[in-house]
Amino acid sequence: MLDIRLNPNPHRFCNGWARRDFLRVGALAPLGLALPSLLAAEKAAGNDKKARAKSVVLVYLGGGLSHHDSFDLKPDASSEIRGKYTEIPTNVPGLHVGELLPKMAKTMDKLTLVRSGAHNNDHHETATNWVLSGRFGSAFGDYPAMGAVVAERTGFRGVMPPYVAVPRNPSFTWELGKSAFLGGRCESFKAGDPNAENFKVRDLSLPADVKRENAERRKSLLGAVDNLAKRIEGNDQLATYGEFQQRAAEMVLSREAQNAFALDQETEKLRDDYGRNTFGQSALLARRLVQHGVRFVTVNYGGWDHHAKIFQSLDKKLPEFDQGFATFIHDMDAHGLLKDTLVVCMGEFGRSPKINKDTGRDHWGPAASLLFAGAGVARGKVVGATDRTGAFVTDTPVKPADVAWTIYDSLGLDPRGEIHTPDGRPVGILDEGRLVTELFG
Repeated sequence: MLDIRLNPNPHRFCNGWARRDFLRVGALAPLGLALPSLLAAEKAAGNDKKARAKSVVLVYLGGGLSHHDSFDLKPDASSEIRGKYTEIPTNVPGLHVGELLPKMAKTMDKLTLVRSGAHNNDHHETATNWVLSGRFGSAFGDYPAMGAVVAERTGFRGVMPPYVAVPRNPSFTWELGKSAFLGGRCESFKAGDPNAENFKVRDLSLPADVKRENAERRKSLLGAVDNLAKRIEGNDQLATYGEFQQRAAEMVLSREAQNAFALDQETEKLRDDYGRNTFGQSALLARRLVQHGVRFVTVNYGGWDHHAKIFQSLDKKLPEFDQGFATFIHDMDAHGLLKDTLVVCMGEFGRSPKINKDTGRDHWGPAASLLFAGAGVARGKVVGATDRTGAFVTDTPVKPADVAWTIYDSLGLDPRGEIHTPDGRPVGILDEGRLVTELFG
């Protein structure tokens, strides 16, 4: 079955391909070739400068990590601010972290801690879209997430998608950090939960009733459709669509793509070291994806919104983070991947200084702790500071646009460049921001 629909009202995606240029080959449907339309995001764009990083891994702590109880403790503050945890020394002289982060304490010499993340918004959805895009907008995501912009600007490496979210994009009441007006073709490829039993990526697994030789024949059919499209004079979008569908077929049939997601190729010991939980296995998968050429990986690790009984929650969450993230940094370093991979760990904001009546901490935009590693980032350094209660930044504020600017700059992309809405209107990738040079000193 072959359907071609030409809608007179086009809606353009990030590579100039329009929604009107829709083609469906029914015989391909069993292959799962309705891949996320990010697979059409191959748009080569020349970089304006030499890149420090080939890839970015963003570990996103949705809900907002309490900096008071992790990386910016205030041991001399009153008990209602200080909280329950004590400090422990790290392998960086003079630097202390919370007692539930013993593995991170032995890892701080491989990264830079920023204690001065700051903005002025305390609303989950609004702040999340802000920090994931670098541009302030509404709660509904007016601007594309950094990973989507990277997908639009850099395209594929071989058969691998440029932007992958593990297990999926962040969400609260709805999915956040999406591609906005860049469209589905720049959206993330959702990997699913790598800690699930017999984990397999849905779109990279052939159904049991489809043999590989049949899949190859269907791929040939797709090639025939491509040739047909190219003979349709003036229909550049239809021809381009065939090219993108070919990419989808190549990804489904590719051993390389399947291997990238094959956690069972790792030793049992290493998987145990990361932690047999969703975050630990997600971090391990991120390392494998970077090794296979994925440009931007978001590891979504939510559950940090502790308005009540925060210490009960952190007693479980912090050790899980400590194990998974510390192992990830050491493993990336051991594989030589930190040299050209920028690692960023952050949430949408910090938590309030004062413990509330429900033994929790509330949203707090003015101060947060962030972690950076790799791609030239200094090792064993602390940037910025907060006041004696951890309420406000007193030195070197780092804003959402600054983080985004630094990520783009590390990849060799111009943060002052333009992307375009479906009607062709130019929009600045960022409208403010600076390179956080203190990270690299």
